[in-house]
Amino acid sequence: MTNDYSQLTQYAATDTEALKKELSRRFEQMYGTASEPIVFFAAPARINIIGEHIDYNGGKVFPTAIDKYIYLAIRKRQDTGINYDDIRFPGRFSFNITDTFTYKKENDYCNCLNGIITIMKDRGCRFDTGFDALFFSCIPDGGGVSSSSALECCFTAAMSTLYNAGITPVENAKIGQETEHRFMNVQCGIMDQFIIATGRKDTAVLLDCATLEYEYIPLKLGDYRFIVMNTNKKRQLSDSKYNERVAECRTGLEQLNAALAARGESPAANPCSLTAAQFELLKSVSQEPVISRIHHCITENARVYAAADAMRSGDLKKLGQLMNESHQSLRDEYETTGIELDTLQEAAVKIDGCLGARVTGAGFGGCAIALIHKDIVDTFIRQVGETYKNKIGYAATFFECGTGNGAGELK
Repeated sequence: MTNDYSQLTQYAATDTEALKKELSRRFEQMYGTASEPIVFFAAPARINIIGEHIDYNGGKVFPTAIDKYIYLAIRKRQDTGINYDDIRFPGRFSFNITDTFTYKKENDYCNCLNGIITIMKDRGCRFDTGFDALFFSCIPDGGGVSSSSALECCFTAAMSTLYNAGITPVENAKIGQETEHRFMNVQCGIMDQFIIATGRKDTAVLLDCATLEYEYIPLKLGDYRFIVMNTNKKRQLSDSKYNERVAECRTGLEQLNAALAARGESPAANPCSLTAAQFELLKSVSQEPVISRIHHCITENARVYAAADAMRSGDLKKLGQLMNESHQSLRDEYETTGIELDTLQEAAVKIDGCLGARVTGAGFGGCAIALIHKDIVDTFIRQVGETYKNKIGYAATFFECGTGNGAGELK
């Protein structure tokens, strides 16, 4: 199996039928021919326009699915064997559908796939046979646009179709989140999986992470475009301070609710829902950095509401201002940016034609986004790229993105 995937990347951007044909050829080269059909699935990456680190704190978020996808060619077997492989990162992993799966570091990305199978079994899904699977991704790996969640949602959609499980897009998202919690030791919120499973082209989703109520809002950018800026600093969320931030916010809520109980008052539901009076009480019973973490949650949640209103009214300048404020809060209060992301953001907003820029995703490396005029794309990439390389010592990468549809069968 060749590791050259440039032709597939071109097909992914321009010709779905050619992509499926080439995936079929490579699939049969790897696994041979069979009577069962090869079925194809896709799931998008995402950017979060605003609303960072508040999905697991009960807040609202405002993400959109983008037109960078992971693809899966999959075929049922006659026996109970399972085989996974990947075109970009070749190497076969073999299991059995009857196995009892637990996390093992050597199983790499297959841990979350086997976790999904386990969760589906727990929900009553029956797997009568195994399958052969071949992945191909156009999504930057570990880059902050949620490649792992795309993998999960793509695979769950495939399992649901192949084994007639009837999993809805919202249930797909819940399964992906549960997999992260149970098998990957990442106490993430549901935003990434939700937008990837439910996304619609030309819209963003205003999602209430406490209730899972959501609204599609048209994403009308006119002459402006989102540019993704990848720091190329690799990180694993389970190895970062992500879980530490989750714990800090949980601690703050517990401290506040203990103080409220002592007053005979009702508890606060989540960090994003605090009133001004409740936050003042928190400051009297807690300490830094917990107070700053909670303050970010409150202000970021307010920025999400304001950003959705700006998008409804077509006020892109206001949206850009809110993006800048979000980055500053994540830098100073939540402390999830770092020199790489800060360098990109600071360089971006200095360029005429850039309305705003911010980290997107968990931070600690990964990606930032900028909202820029379409006429300055090349200049923007060159100037921000030069500033970044001169300061950091290695290159960032950039790509313009449009919107995409959620996970499902590629027909």
